[in-house]
Amino acid sequence: MDIIIKQEENTELPVICNLIEAAFANMQESDHQEHYLVDKLHKSDTYIPELSLVAKTDKGEVAGYILLTKVEIVSESEVHTSLAVAPLAVLPEYQNRGIGGMLLKEAHKRAAALGYGTAVLLGHKDYYPRFGYRKAEDYGIKFPFDVPSEYCQVIELIPNALEGINGIVRYPAVFFE
Repeated sequence: MDIIIKQEENTELPVICNLIEAAFANMQESDHQEHYLVDKLHKSDTYIPELSLVAKTDKGEVAGYILLTKVEIVSESEVHTSLAVAPLAVLPEYQNRGIGGMLLKEAHKRAAALGYGTAVLLGHKDYYPRFGYRKAEDYGIKFPFDVPSEYCQVIELIPNALEGINGIVRYPAVFFE
């Protein structure tokens, strides 16, 4: 099976929301609101169309999705733009085939090409490190959520982009609505 990663088309949002709902349906850690968040993010000023990507099968089925949106890392004296990976989702019947990794790598490549140096995420402590994510606290970066620190992760999309950056990740209000 061949997979093609491409930018989401305007008409695909309903399919994407259904995919996300199915992908997170059996996850205990989920609040099962991810598909609503994606819909809200599409309407927000943090949305970057070039970083809303789908994985399509050779039959044209949308099998996976990733969205990177703007967030900030705020210290006492500086504000740095970063990206949040939220969500990365693959339909259950296509999971464990490398599609999530393909989406992540392509999103990283496109984000770096757009000039974004870093990305953050709340995610599985054993999955994301294989793609270069590290514990955010190791860089002096904290998240505004009450979750164990090993799930709060960061990556440099451009070499040395985290140099001198520390503080608290500030998510846009749409994440909390």
